Amino acid sequence: MNLQLNLLTRIALVALACLLVIAAFVLYQSHCVAKQTTGQMAESLGKQLESQLLLINVGLGQTNPFPDFGPWKHSGNQPGICLSYTPADGSLPRSLCNGSKLNRAEWPTFFETGYRQIFNPGLPAIRPVALNGRLYGSLTITPSAELEIAEAWNRMLSLMTLSGVTVLAVCLLVYWNISRVLKPAKTIVAGIKEMEYGHLDCRLPAFELNEWQRIAAAINQLANSQQQLLDERQKLVLKLINIQEGERRYLARELHDEFGQCLAAINAVAASIKQTALQQCPALVAETDHISRITTHMLENVHGLLGRLRPAEFEELGLAASLNSLVAGWNARSGDKTRFHLDISGDCSSLTEVPSMTLFRITQECLTNIAKHATASHVSISLIIGLESAILTVADNGVAKTLPLADTAGIGLLGIRERVTALQGRLQLAIANPHGLIVEVCLPIAANIEHTA
Repeated sequence: MNLQLNLLTRIALVALACLLVIAAFVLYQSHCVAKQTTGQMAESLGKQLESQLLLINVGLGQTNPFPDFGPWKHSGNQPGICLSYTPADGSLPRSLCNGSKLNRAEWPTFFETGYRQIFNPGLPAIRPVALNGRLYGSLTITPSAELEIAEAWNRMLSLMTLSGVTVLAVCLLVYWNISRVLKPAKTIVAGIKEMEYGHLDCRLPAFELNEWQRIAAAINQLANSQQQLLDERQKLVLKLINIQEGERRYLARELHDEFGQCLAAINAVAASIKQTALQQCPALVAETDHISRITTHMLENVHGLLGRLRPAEFEELGLAASLNSLVAGWNARSGDKTRFHLDISGDCSSLTEVPSMTLFRITQECLTNIAKHATASHVSISLIIGLESAILTVADNGVAKTLPLADTAGIGLLGIRERVTALQGRLQLAIANPHGLIVEVCLPIAANIEHTA
């Protein structure tokens, strides 16, 4: 859930709970006020009746017979309240109601039902009427339950209206403040995504709040550490690649100069022995032919191994010639089973040795993997040399329908990724339509020139 909405929901729920508590207190207070008013009314009217008895006892008399409710009736009390005086001698009681009950309820039925069940409104207040220790009767005042419910509902409605407006204003204010406070979170998330995509030079700005500032400082420190580790790793990988290429160059030279020359010498000696054997010992001709076949086979293997270690064209003619020779060799070996097509755009001579050899090794590894696993009938190799970058794309129509994972694809893909990362390049894998694998490598030329300096 969104943090803003989550906090706002929690605040609204707390406000609602507080509002319910306040509403219950208001209803209870309204009931207490109504009950207290009824008691005060009973006490006031009881004193009036006792005053009338006092006047009668002292012989002053009064115009109307006892009990006289006239003064109370004309005093403007709330309608719906009923009085009842019950004499102590058992004579007939006398009752009087001020106005009528409310005819139309202006409150919901559920409110009236709940209020009646909880507070039981309309309870009568009974006050004895006595003078000089003699009980003359009892006064009963029965308030209007509807009037009490109406008063409680009006108070509740006013409270709800005021509280609703207040809660809405508070929620809007809180939402606005939370939006301002959480605004740096979007900047932090965007910065982390940039770092996730490999842009470790991205840094978070300074924030006003200390909490956000500490988070930004920690992320920037982590980015610095990762950048340093990545730089050290790239330097190490590049150094290993250079060492590996140096060893391959040394092995290729030794194989060509020493082992190849020795095999050629053996082949020449075998031819000389064959000539002598033809004249003096024909039985040795078959043996000399066997030696020639062995040395020829070994020479072919040496030539193939030299091509894999260090193509002869690479030293003399450069990347383009080496790639053409590589593709021609694969076409010759595969026959009609797989056709390899090479397309080079741009000047390969603008590349230095390290990026040139890297592109050649990646192409070599891709073609080897295709021959082993893809079961493809067509392979397309595209090399585009631009002003700032070199883009190599190797696509096949093999059986691949899902992307290979780095931890399950052997050392081939891992080696390609390490070579590309060492030169600050980019490696992308995609599935062709309807099947097959597309490998795209982009190497920045300027960065590679700096690495090879």
